[in-house]
Amino acid sequence: MRFKTIGVITKPDAESVRQTLQALFAYLENRDCSVLVDEQVPDIINHAGFEKADRESIGRQCDLAIVVGGDGTILNAVRSLAHAHVPLLGINVGRLGFLADISPDELEESLDEILNGKYREEQRILLEARVMRDNKTVFEADAFNDVVIHIRDVARMIEFETRINNEFVNHQRADGIVISTPTGSTAYALSSGGPILHATLDAITLVPISPHTLSSRPLVVDASSQIDVMICNTKQGIAQVSCDGHLSHDVHVGDHIHIRRKKDKITLLHPCQHNYFEILRAKLHWSEYA
Repeated sequence: MRFKTIGVITKPDAESVRQTLQALFAYLENRDCSVLVDEQVPDIINHAGFEKADRESIGRQCDLAIVVGGDGTILNAVRSLAHAHVPLLGINVGRLGFLADISPDELEESLDEILNGKYREEQRILLEARVMRDNKTVFEADAFNDVVIHIRDVARMIEFETRINNEFVNHQRADGIVISTPTGSTAYALSSGGPILHATLDAITLVPISPHTLSSRPLVVDASSQIDVMICNTKQGIAQVSCDGHLSHDVHVGDHIHIRRKKDKITLLHPCQHNYFEILRAKLHWSEYA
């Protein structure tokens, strides 16, 4: 596929990515394509004078969105563009770079290849979370990495009951639970003791955070599973549900948090030489010896 209209998205403090953005704009000036620039990019950086647009317009008009920043910037772009089915391409100027795997030094070479139709494509799932209280929806949001249920302000335990496809799984006391996509399996879920899932796997992990019993272990279920977590006790603090660490809402005893795979998927584009396991080795420092 050749891309005719390209959107450029970055984080709000675009000053930190100024040099990379300017190199990208200079490159795109010489390509036979239209460009829409995220309205958050300051005019002083958008020296090419490309048209500004909001995320909704980028999603509606573009057939590719280039995201300049780190993984957090891509998470933000995913949440705003998931409904639009626009493929995302990440240029990494952050730290980890699990999602944005093109370095600024490789910008021109990689973009030449991708804009000429040579790339690898990945389909990744998202989750949608809904908080039900007295049979009414009081909060709903999407997550690309994870949905986390936890005590809001202090490190205290929460009691909750988990059901999958209406079947009782367990009643737990823990610091919380991480319900993660394969993409999020290398984030909070991993640091909580969960397994790494290949990014394109159609599965969801449920990882308890510091459970009160050692027999409570992570679960991996099919992504079509309907997950229901009911809050049983929050006497030690105010419980909260968070999506990708940004969108959050307080939950009460008796609330049900329904987590499902979202119907829409996100498409990520990578250079042809992209290697998922190579990224894992580099980011997690595998095969390194003191």
